[in-house]
Amino acid sequence: MGLLQDKKVLILGLANDKSIAWGIAKQMKEQGARIGLSYLNEALQKRVEPLAQELGADFTFEMDVTVDEHYEDMKKVVEKEWGSVDVIVHSLAFADKTDLKAGFTQTSRNGFKMACDISAFSLVGVTQALQELLSDDASIMALTYHGSVKVLNGYNVMGVAKAALEASMRYLADDLGPRGIRVNCISAGPIRTLAASGVPGLKQFLKDVEEKAPLRRNVTQDEVGGTAVYLGSKLSNGVTGQVLYVDSGISILGA
Repeated sequence: MGLLQDKKVLILGLANDKSIAWGIAKQMKEQGARIGLSYLNEALQKRVEPLAQELGADFTFEMDVTVDEHYEDMKKVVEKEWGSVDVIVHSLAFADKTDLKAGFTQTSRNGFKMACDISAFSLVGVTQALQELLSDDASIMALTYHGSVKVLNGYNVMGVAKAALEASMRYLADDLGPRGIRVNCISAGPIRTLAASGVPGLKQFLKDVEEKAPLRRNVTQDEVGGTAVYLGSKLSNGVTGQVLYVDSGISILGA
């Protein structure tokens, strides 16, 4: 019996086999979970569907978190396929490349709104849409990054959006705690993903971790997946409202 045997796990934000969400999906499936996967649009559906088949996922569905109707559509799909959901994995983030390349002072109003809407509000929106379907010991987790609390060159408005995500996580944890529902964030170290490719300083971040982090190496999708398994399982029943770092220890170091 796996740690997540027969748990119904909804994973939002899988783009390809380099995604952190893919590492999480694989690790959770190995622990006996049933998986549902979202894809952003038809273009990404072509990448996600083969992965869903490889994984043995129960279903896939389209989910653009900027479209209000998609939240209700998601609820209908989950209700039809499963009736309830035990674990939600939020692996969604986006910022306009222009706002990442320019100085933070040059951040556009629309860019600021878009980054916070997609990267932070979506956690609230998904939880809101699925709250009636959440089991009483459900676990919700979102992927964040250290740029939420420290200034990292080129991370800019995404750092602000991740800070909003982490604050939203804490308020959701307080709101849902009386039902036994836990909400946490995983702060992963830099990993070469489709989302991260838009961050100008990614190569330097990766190099810094290899040279300076206590473990002297970068982390893998599977290692982040292992922490996600822990958060989705009964082993973490007393953990909520927290940011768990999986970053080879780079975040403990001073300048």
